[in-house]
Amino acid sequence: MHEPIRCEWAGGDPLYVTYHDEEWGVPVHDDRRLFEMLCLEGAQAGLAWITILRKRENYRMAFDNFDPVKVAGYAEAQVAALLTDPGIVRNRLKVNAFIRNARAFLAVQAEFGSFDAYIWQFVNGAPIVNHWRSLRELPAQTPEAQAMSRDLKRRGFTFVGPTICYAFMQACGLVNDHIVDCFRHPRHEKNQ
Repeated sequence: MHEPIRCEWAGGDPLYVTYHDEEWGVPVHDDRRLFEMLCLEGAQAGLAWITILRKRENYRMAFDNFDPVKVAGYAEAQVAALLTDPGIVRNRLKVNAFIRNARAFLAVQAEFGSFDAYIWQFVNGAPIVNHWRSLRELPAQTPEAQAMSRDLKRRGFTFVGPTICYAFMQACGLVNDHIVDCFRHPRHEKNQ
């Protein structure tokens, strides 16, 4: 059996391949998972995604499995402890962003009933399926990501610039940016 065609960025790292094959571009509607991915995409700022992916389990342990209620309640003692945790990126701005974003996340849930209902409105409730032929065609941000970024910032979120928002949209399936030759592009999945 031959190896399926994948997006180039998946490379040969088994963790990356699994992430590409099973997660990236798959629509996410679970609020806790959306919160996790929003946090992790922000943590990635200035770093390679594989760095964060390798630390994801550590992040889950350090941040109470991304329970926004618990994270929103973190005080300076928890921040100080997190800044000594070698399993995560020990950046005070990023750690504080998780806490601030948890509080903003809870406010969005209260207003919209779920973060899912809020975030999917930026793509009119359905994934945008692109038809890129190579990774060079993928944009770093789009008008939808810019609108999402503006609104998240207005609501008090941090580490949510348009490039981070677009990476979040790709990761959580609001956008399917698998290249057309990739076996995970929707045109191939219909044949499987």
